[in-house]
Amino acid sequence: MTDGNRTSGSQPGAEVPAAGAESGAPGPVPGPAPRALGVPDLSLVVLIGATGSGKSTFAARHFKPTEVISSDFCRGLVSDDDNDQSASGDAFEVLHFIVGKRLAAGRLTVVDATNVQAESRAQLVRLAREHDVLPVAIVLDVPEHVCAERNAARADRAGLPRRVIQRHQRELRRSLGTLEREGFRTVHVLRGAREVEDVEVVRERRFNDLRHLTGPFDVVGDVHGCRAELETLLDRLGYALVRDAEGRAVDAVHPEGRTAVFVGDLVDRGPDSPGVLRLVMGMVASGHALCVSGNHENKLGRHLDGRTVQHTHGLAETVEQLAKEDEAFRAGVATFIKGLVSHYVLDGGALVVCHAGLPEKYHGRTSGRVRSFALYGDTTGETDEFGLPVRYPWAEEYRGRAAVVYGHTPTPRAGWLNNTLCLDTGCTFGGKLTALRWPERELVDVPAERVWYEPTKPLAAEAPGGADGRPLDLGDVAGRRTVETRHMGRLAVREENAAAALEVMSRFALDPRLLPYLPPTMAPCATAKPSDKADARGEGFLEHPREAFAEYRAAGVREVVCEEKHMGSRAVVLVCRSAAVARERFGVSGASEGVSGAVYTRTGRPFFDDRARTERLLGRVRDCVERAGLWAELDTPWLLLDAELMPWSLKATGLLRTQYAAVGAAAGAVFPEALGALEAAAARGVDVASLLDRQRGRAADAAAFTDAYRRYCWRVGEAASGAGAAGPGGLAGIRLAPFHLLAVEGRSLAAVPHTEQLALIDRLMAAERALLEEAGDAAPEAGGPAADRTGLLAPTRRLVVDTEDEESVAAGVAWWLDLTAGGGEGMVVKPVGALVRQPDGRLVQPGVKCRGREYLRIVYGPEYTRPENLRRLRARHLGHKRSLALREYALGLEALDRLADGEPLWRVHEAVFAVLALESEPVDPRL
Repeated sequence: MTDGNRTSGSQPGAEVPAAGAESGAPGPVPGPAPRALGVPDLSLVVLIGATGSGKSTFAARHFKPTEVISSDFCRGLVSDDDNDQSASGDAFEVLHFIVGKRLAAGRLTVVDATNVQAESRAQLVRLAREHDVLPVAIVLDVPEHVCAERNAARADRAGLPRRVIQRHQRELRRSLGTLEREGFRTVHVLRGAREVEDVEVVRERRFNDLRHLTGPFDVVGDVHGCRAELETLLDRLGYALVRDAEGRAVDAVHPEGRTAVFVGDLVDRGPDSPGVLRLVMGMVASGHALCVSGNHENKLGRHLDGRTVQHTHGLAETVEQLAKEDEAFRAGVATFIKGLVSHYVLDGGALVVCHAGLPEKYHGRTSGRVRSFALYGDTTGETDEFGLPVRYPWAEEYRGRAAVVYGHTPTPRAGWLNNTLCLDTGCTFGGKLTALRWPERELVDVPAERVWYEPTKPLAAEAPGGADGRPLDLGDVAGRRTVETRHMGRLAVREENAAAALEVMSRFALDPRLLPYLPPTMAPCATAKPSDKADARGEGFLEHPREAFAEYRAAGVREVVCEEKHMGSRAVVLVCRSAAVARERFGVSGASEGVSGAVYTRTGRPFFDDRARTERLLGRVRDCVERAGLWAELDTPWLLLDAELMPWSLKATGLLRTQYAAVGAAAGAVFPEALGALEAAAARGVDVASLLDRQRGRAADAAAFTDAYRRYCWRVGEAASGAGAAGPGGLAGIRLAPFHLLAVEGRSLAAVPHTEQLALIDRLMAAERALLEEAGDAAPEAGGPAADRTGLLAPTRRLVVDTEDEESVAAGVAWWLDLTAGGGEGMVVKPVGALVRQPDGRLVQPGVKCRGREYLRIVYGPEYTRPENLRRLRARHLGHKRSLALREYALGLEALDRLADGEPLWRVHEAVFAVLALESEPVDPRL
């Protein structure tokens, strides 16, 4: 591919020796080698030729059927007749629409039409320019008689007047000299039918398309002639400098094969622009570096070409320094600058390097507009008080998946904004020279040796657009959405569900910067079969552990862990090592300034209205993490935990009063009198035995219902008795049972086996006990939560079960029966291996809940255990709930992966928002 115009005409074929002519006998007469027609792999190819010149045959031979848009086909679409010329206007509207959609999607497109008129070609060139692709013309200049013979052989064109072909030929002749001026960057002219047949279309990779290079890379910010700092930085990055006989650095090699990538502005302002050029040119020539053009190289190149430019902004110093070099070096510099492209797309499209930034729609595109943006950015047309252009903050609105790394606008500190990173940290102004290690996303910098050039204005306090920018936008979540996940493909969110989630997020949720994850819903185990519906005491069951064990065994999961299910409320805890970490890592500011994390519900709402209580809870968890040594061991300044927060009444007070307590109060008021009346009637000899037994049973069920929910309610804080953490913002009576470490800095822990997870959490428990003992306020173990006024963390009991061992399964059932007989809610059964797939590749349920008989009384009502009610409830449908649980699980994993990868907030929040949106799908709430 070339950046300039190219016209190709007829070329003689090369003679090649016949293969296999070992005896010297004459072989077949060699023919000309096929002529290669270079076509950029992203371009608009316009076929030009009279009717009958073979355009459709040529297109079918060299391009995919989906790449070719034919005017005849479009006529057929709008009129059912490919040759209906009266439909041409509508047909070309359709053609241009399809071409525009394909070019917007980055697809090579071929237009199969006569295109012999300048006005028809002008619309196509305009389309190519709108989508920043190169227009390529392929002219099929075939003699008139050949076109006539071909049309005569076609039944649908046998009657075509000869004058039509003659008119096309005249218009074609007039066009040949104007195609380049019309805007075609490459023009191929094929003369004669034989030449049309003897060509081969070769797809040329765009110069900026280096997706096949996967690195690792070290992207270096604006050097501006600071050679000494560049050498120091390369040394810190692990490169070995290569010097010439005069001791000048002419290359740098990394022992691990890393490649340096320079964002441009190598020259001007600094003390040794020639030295920087010598080193970078040597690295590029040897394949150890890549370099894009900066605006300062562009200006220097024009000067070296003899064009008139103003010697401002440091160019005068560079020209003076280059004057001391020989002519060969200056010529090499001019050639090097001419060969620099505007940007590179690297690492499978995950990384874009340019000088001044680049919106996603320009990635991999080729046009003057793209080059201008990459070199200079986009300006508002205004100037500031220093006379410098005001730049449009494109990075604030960036939503691309590729990381864009650039320079151009100096800032004291490099920082990510919406997956973009400005590496110009003002080295020449006395700041730093900064590099980014990719894919590690690690920043490395060295200080400037001195102020080499006084800046026109002070360096900005932060990267363009501010530290926060506009990270979230209604367009990111509104309407029907599709979220791409790594573990379950594309997941759709309905428009009505997105609207419901937006209501919750906008009115009730906490600061979205502190909301990197929402836990998925959990499906219950399969409904108990009749063989499992009664235990030794003859009590009916709706859920039974054997169903959970059988489900995982069928999915190929042998080992599962049974975890005690705490009767509380699901809580996610984000704990940072300090408020400074929350500010720097999560961008906390404004109303959230000073917080050191968050405690929130599974719908994203703050768990406590009292900020002091939240900070006190976070402080206790932070102390335990510190004492357990997990900050250092996990190499992280923050932790994200999945937990259960107790008591249940802490969050569900309103529900308890309006729903559960009301039922208990009504039963307490009605049944004593009703039973008394029936017993009196029975004493008088009235036959009410059957009715009396039924009402006694109902009264017992109501009492069991009241006992069931009261187990999970107790007073906390100021209302709790005892010393220690009592008080309005105190933790007295509050228990937190963490059961999963979700993520740390740079790493998702979702796939860590549950046994290892719980072992880490056990260390937190031990750390808290040690802290309390040191404070002389030892906490009881697990008994009597209301009596424990000082211990915050609650252990999660567990049992590992082998689903293929009947004795192990029986032990799991017995363990569950003991848990639930003592008033426990039940258990959650999970694969020990955490993130597990079935043999067919589908995700296995991450966990199923198996709730106890008495706890389900709260869910299904006091009398649910009666045989007639159990028969009805066993017909419950779990399919939708299970599908929902898996989809939310995949979205949660995606949010954690994006968080660990350092992706921008809007990308993380896209998955988080989708979890909340799915929660509004209509599902039986009792499941």
